[in-house]
Amino acid sequence: MDKVKRRKTNSVRVGSLFIGGDAPITVQSMTNTCSGDYGETLEQIYRLFEAGAELVRIAVPDKNAALILKKLVPKSPLPLIADIHFDINMAYMSLENGAAKVRINPGNIGGPGKLAELATRAQNYSVPLRIGVNSGSLERSLFKKHGGATAAALVESALGHLKTLEEIGFKDVVVSLKASDVYTTINAYRLFSEKKPYPLHIGVTGSGPPSTGTVKSAIGIGALLADGIGDTIRVSLTASPLEEVGVARQILQSLNLRTFFPELISCPTCGRCEVDLVPIVEAVEKMLQDYKIPLKVAVMGCAVNGPGEAREADVGISAGKKKGILFRQGRVIKTVHQSQLVETLQEELDLMAEQGSD
Repeated sequence: MDKVKRRKTNSVRVGSLFIGGDAPITVQSMTNTCSGDYGETLEQIYRLFEAGAELVRIAVPDKNAALILKKLVPKSPLPLIADIHFDINMAYMSLENGAAKVRINPGNIGGPGKLAELATRAQNYSVPLRIGVNSGSLERSLFKKHGGATAAALVESALGHLKTLEEIGFKDVVVSLKASDVYTTINAYRLFSEKKPYPLHIGVTGSGPPSTGTVKSAIGIGALLADGIGDTIRVSLTASPLEEVGVARQILQSLNLRTFFPELISCPTCGRCEVDLVPIVEAVEKMLQDYKIPLKVAVMGCAVNGPGEAREADVGISAGKKKGILFRQGRVIKTVHQSQLVETLQEELDLMAEQGSD
């Protein structure tokens, strides 16, 4: 199996994990609760943790949110990232209150002097910064110079901020260069990756609702990951952050970069199909959520798309008229009534899970 060759980047410690270097590509999301509501925010952090998030970002727009952060940090099962805009004092408070990383957009916190001061304080706490550059808050001078929020403009902005940090010896930095336009985003990250070894947080900002945002994110993030670019990802959807985590994990698993759950392979329905395959696939998809073993599971609808075409699957079922088959590695091991296919597959998965734990 071909593997993605990842670009070598610096390693940055964020709480209990690392971003970049040889560390796995991490999945992160952002709470959408009111940051000043301790109970609701902590509950969502736990739900994100259970969904598979490895980092969680929280907006810190005011002092109340910064104080709540201090209460959340010791209770959170995940490293918490403070998201700061406009008020540099909220970044200072977030450092004092235990944030594992601080995300800023240097273009809206008051200039190079304040960025340098923040980096100095962050260094004292051994906390990294994420320099977040995006098309919506690009410096006016660069917007005018490049004729818009182009990939080159985003990269020039990031390099300018990094120069300020490098001049004071601060290198615990993660960089993001996001646009809502997929192609601009891809080009910006590709261009930057040729210039600096900082780990990259990748994503398509403001990608929209799940119906379109999932596609835009999969294309943008997937294209970069296939190039070996990216050390942590966030899928930005106008939806529950739990959905973001699910899509992010699917993207990573689709490129064989991480394995979180069994992979479901199913054939497109056509005139050869002698069974209503959709409900069978839906039942198997739901069932697989209970398994953590790294398997490929196939659900096929006819003899043409049966064991032969699904030979790469570890285990699978193929439905026919009234009857169906269970197969492993392309070899038929059992014939059962169509109504028993899902149950038979589950029994085989239980057996394989038990064997895998021996």
